[in-house]
Amino acid sequence: MELGAFSISLAVKDIEVSRKFYEKFGFEVFGGDASQNWLIMKNGDHVIGLFQGMFEKNTLTFNPGWDSNARELETYTDVRELQRRLKEQGVKLISEADESTTGPASFIAIDPDGNPILVDQHV
Repeated sequence: MELGAFSISLAVKDIEVSRKFYEKFGFEVFGGDASQNWLIMKNGDHVIGLFQGMFEKNTLTFNPGWDSNARELETYTDVRELQRRLKEQGVKLISEADESTTGPASFIAIDPDGNPILVDQHV
């Protein structure tokens, strides 16, 4: 199952305090907009997202169709296909992609310990 790029989306209290903290670990802003309360930061192939007021919990995030530099992959498994496969295996979803659509879509599952898993396709 090809899930695409992986990152952790952190639910932060103060985006600027968190940005400065992660910069000390060598992360640099790669994308996002601090005025909209979200930033994507990278250190090599490691990617974290800082999200103030957008998520209740830290969230594992997969982006089908993207590599770790947010470049579109030539081939990838569509988010709706991933969703179908997981549902066939009994994975419960708390939000689902509309399977009648194409292009960008997402779904969310919760692991056995309550951790959200966001599968978010942008292409």
